[in-house]
Amino acid sequence: MAPIPALHRMQALIVKEFLAILRDPRGRMILIVPPVVQLLIFSFAATFDVTNISVLILDRDHGYWGSELIHRVRATPVMGTVRFAQSEAAVRSAIDSQDVIAVIEIGPTFSRDIEAGNPASVQIILDGRRSNTAQIVAGYLSQIVSTLSADTPAGPRLTMATVDVESRNWFNPALLSRWAMVPGLIGIIALLTGLVVTALSVARERESGTFDQLMVSPLRTHEILIGKMTPPMIVGLLQVTLFIVVAVFIFGIPLRGSLLSLYFGTVIYLIAVVGLGLFISALSATQQQAILGAFLAMVPMIMLSGFATPIDNMPDWLQPVTLIDPLRYYLVIVRGVFLRALPFDEVLANIWPLVLIACVTLTSAAWLFRSRLE
Repeated sequence: MAPIPALHRMQALIVKEFLAILRDPRGRMILIVPPVVQLLIFSFAATFDVTNISVLILDRDHGYWGSELIHRVRATPVMGTVRFAQSEAAVRSAIDSQDVIAVIEIGPTFSRDIEAGNPASVQIILDGRRSNTAQIVAGYLSQIVSTLSADTPAGPRLTMATVDVESRNWFNPALLSRWAMVPGLIGIIALLTGLVVTALSVARERESGTFDQLMVSPLRTHEILIGKMTPPMIVGLLQVTLFIVVAVFIFGIPLRGSLLSLYFGTVIYLIAVVGLGLFISALSATQQQAILGAFLAMVPMIMLSGFATPIDNMPDWLQPVTLIDPLRYYLVIVRGVFLRALPFDEVLANIWPLVLIACVTLTSAAWLFRSRLE
């Protein structure tokens, strides 16, 4: 009997992997429902925009300029609930119970000082337990007070010599956090799916007892790797395509760069992710261990990728660790292609680290497969 060609052997393994994924109800759920739900929920819920702000005002002035300041605070679109306090005890209670994020205390001589041309001050008390939100709210309130100061009798005289600043926001004119959030979620959800599906593939066969049969079959180690890699990569590409459509047509995020560059970076990124999933799967004896290993690797990868906080803000000893995180490089590619038409040379600059990561993880997975066979 003539030996079966390598291409036919890999084709049979790829078909078997697809059938194993599609026949498993849990596998179908992982592939279809959670990624779409996560993209929609995270896009609306995970936002850096601070709106609907709850503020408490303690007005000890009751004069014209104090009332004007209160009016401007209430008229600001990002303000939600604006309440009034009558005592310091009410201020402390509101902050302690987290009913408000900020308190504006207007002194008893606020309007009188402004009319007399003397310095007038307003105290802003913030809830430091929500540090990021408190900083943003402080910026909003400081801007309101600054505009009020410019309209006071002494305002034109004080601002005559100041520099007029005109701000222009490149790539995201309206500063919508969703424009940066949704492209990043594409990489995170592709990471989740690629790791979990790939990690389960070998562990599932090891539990059912078919992995040893696969290893003694005519398939070579690299053919097994290719057969195991192909279905998750195809599924990942289909999901990324769906996410791109949702990002452009539902969330209105512009796709300014080359779609070909984005898909090229996506393929290399998925190879690196699938390689890591195969490595985790080769180390795991059960599906439970594979899932736990995938999530154990995924959470640090998301935290170190620069998705939520800039890498430059991390401690110096931690920044080198981010160099082995494939999500770090893919976020640069997907956000750059979407928002600023990332040139192809910059795409390549972020692809070669992904190639190195893929080579290391796939080589390690192949070595583990061979060691299990010996």
